[in-house]
Amino acid sequence: MRIGRWIAAGLGLAAIGAAAVYAQYRNTEEPEYALVRAEGEFELRDYPALVVAEVTSSGDRQRASGASFRRLAAYIFAQDRPKGGESIAMTAPVLQQETGKGAWRMRFVMPAKYSLATLPPAPADISLTEVPARRMAAIRFSGNGGSADLATREAQLRGWLAGQGIVPEGEAEFAFYDAPMVPGPLRRNEVLIPVPAAK
Repeated sequence: MRIGRWIAAGLGLAAIGAAAVYAQYRNTEEPEYALVRAEGEFELRDYPALVVAEVTSSGDRQRASGASFRRLAAYIFAQDRPKGGESIAMTAPVLQQETGKGAWRMRFVMPAKYSLATLPPAPADISLTEVPARRMAAIRFSGNGGSADLATREAQLRGWLAGQGIVPEGEAEFAFYDAPMVPGPLRRNEVLIPVPAAK
């Protein structure tokens, strides 16, 4: 009986903690976009130009993800800048894209108040750049966002695009909106694929 109570108490605390983290991330700044079309779980969105900090790491997706996240977090939280450096607020989503065999690029979108001119300088291995305005096809899903899920959702999105007669203009990018502590059913993940904007 006592063990059961401890387990129940532990699960209750974990649920409370997860809910707190979930609420915190739901208040995180996200890039604004114009919804062009929604059809079931599929969307077409127009994004404005976005300022990002990006870094590329090698290895399998999970290992590269951890290394890149830590590196970009050190930049935005001023851990690798002189003491008293300005911290940058975390935004969502974190973007990841395969750029070559075994190479993965991760991007943190900078808060809208920043431009390339006003961001704190970055170390040599981190690029500060502006992603041009673009139209993206998107599919949203919950879960842990593992490689198999991403591949399945990307295939579904490509199938929908083919059915619409829309030809992708680039490779898929994966978007993760929540901290790892957030339970899978509450997480928001997306696969994004650039497509031509309407003329």
